[in-house]
Amino acid sequence: MPLYLSRFSYTPETWARLIGHPEDRAQAARAYIESVGGKLHGFWYAFGTHDGYNLWEAPDNVSMAAVALAISGGGALSSFETTVLLSVDETLDALRRAEHIQYRAPGE
Repeated sequence: MPLYLSRFSYTPETWARLIGHPEDRAQAARAYIESVGGKLHGFWYAFGTHDGYNLWEAPDNVSMAAVALAISGGGALSSFETTVLLSVDETLDALRRAEHIQYRAPGE
C-alpha cells in the first residue's frame, strides 16, 4: 500500500482546547485512517513550520484524499499538506520510464 507523509498545523483555538483538555490525537488519527483500510505508522509533534507530522499507509490515493478532506474540513487545523511517498523501487521504475519520454523544454 502507498505511504503518505502529512504535515499539519493547529489553529490557536485548537491549541487552547488541547491545553484545557489534553488528549492523544494519534488515537483519533489512527481511527480515521483505519476507517478506509489504512494504517497509521507514526504521529509526531514538532517545533518549526508545522506543528506535527503523520506517516500513513492507505489503500490508494482516493482513500487518503478522503481522510485528508475529512480532517481539513473539521476546522481544527490551519494547514494540512500530504505528500505521496515513493519507494526506492518505484523511483527506479520511474527513472527507467523517464528515459523513454521525449521531453521538450518550453520555447525549443
